[in-house]
Amino acid sequence: MNINHTFQYLQMGLPERINRKKLFGDFEGALQDMESYLLTPDLPDAMRHCLTTEAEMLRRLPSDFPYTREEALAVARKEVPDFSEEEFDQLERKFRIRWIYQNGEKRYFDRFFENLCRTDPEMAGRAGKETAPRNGRYFQEAIEAMHRDGKAEKRFYCRSSVQLKDEGFRKGAVVRAYLPIPCACDSQTEIRIEKVTPVPMYISPENAPQRVVFWEETMEKNHPFEVEFSYIRTAVYKELFANPEKTSVFVPESEKQWLREQAPHILFTPYIRELMRTLGDGAETPLEKARRFYDFVTMKVRYSFMPAYFSQESIAENCARNLTGDCGVQTLLFITLCRCAGIPAKWESGWAAEPGFCGAHDWARFYVEPYGWLYADVSYGGDAAQRGDEKRRVHYFGNLDPYRMTANTEFQADFDVSKDGWRADPYDNQVGEMELDGRGLQYSEFIRKKEVLECSDL
Repeated sequence: MNINHTFQYLQMGLPERINRKKLFGDFEGALQDMESYLLTPDLPDAMRHCLTTEAEMLRRLPSDFPYTREEALAVARKEVPDFSEEEFDQLERKFRIRWIYQNGEKRYFDRFFENLCRTDPEMAGRAGKETAPRNGRYFQEAIEAMHRDGKAEKRFYCRSSVQLKDEGFRKGAVVRAYLPIPCACDSQTEIRIEKVTPVPMYISPENAPQRVVFWEETMEKNHPFEVEFSYIRTAVYKELFANPEKTSVFVPESEKQWLREQAPHILFTPYIRELMRTLGDGAETPLEKARRFYDFVTMKVRYSFMPAYFSQESIAENCARNLTGDCGVQTLLFITLCRCAGIPAKWESGWAAEPGFCGAHDWARFYVEPYGWLYADVSYGGDAAQRGDEKRRVHYFGNLDPYRMTANTEFQADFDVSKDGWRADPYDNQVGEMELDGRGLQYSEFIRKKEVLECSDL
């Protein structure tokens, strides 16, 4: 069994005594109890898989929450010297600062101050941070072109790489590397792998759900694994509400697979079902329901950097409860609400690829007759809502922009080449994965680079 498949069993839940220690932050005690529990004769496989995954999650979780209160205050005061303890406490009470218990003591999220600046223009100003939207002119021009001409197209030439950190390198070690590359989808054409260094062992076909270029090498010298590729990205504009009465509840048999639950994060829990019913009450068509789900996420959920997905549980439901999340978390909530309402929905991800910038990004697709598969970018829509740009917020329901690269068309899909150890991200692949002698490496153990070398009009 692929070790990463054990994540499907997280919802089995922990034995009570182990869960108490976990909530208190006694991770060492919880891990000891898990190891003992795994020795239980005739332990059901479902519980064995759950414990195996929970144990690895607990080993990794503390690295995302390194700061004591005093250390967190020091981080904030380095950027804003007059940042007070009272201000810190007030923000914590408003759930603006993320923390967990470790041995009964609060430990704070390593990106908490980035979150404050990302979501509060006043705090960003006090810290001297830029608050204007990145490359806003490019997006505005592309959206205007889509509305005027029906589409916007860009040609990209990109490069990415992964490399072991020097402290982890061992001569003679067997190293595997997996880098995401553009896959075939409605919006990408003329995909070319331009250069791969060193010579790869395997390149996935264009229709792979998580497409990669793969290397395996007994290493004598540490070096990067690098790929360069090009593609054309076309964003076609869809006007959805000119004739809304034409939309239909019909779902083709071929698309019904995108109505299923997908443990551990896409689950129709009692709260998700109730939220779906509340938001969809009175909506007469699937398109109107999907729009209401989009409105909820973009207008009620606040963007927030998140801990590693590896250590998160019940992502969609927790987003619905906490009303915070990054692009992937928000996307999973939208997908889950759509599927729960009988609207096929699925994941798409890769990069936000812009002139001078390249970053990991996720968005959704949903199916409504007679349009077929449509796009929704809830985090971009939410950013537009925060800035008071209603036209742009509405645009990202049904449409995207040409500034992106798709490498993954399924959430939680396997690579089509062997991956023996834990993945750094067991659900998605935007920046690459590495293994060292069969052990899956965490992001802290290898260097990742990605860049847009050229972005041009057609």
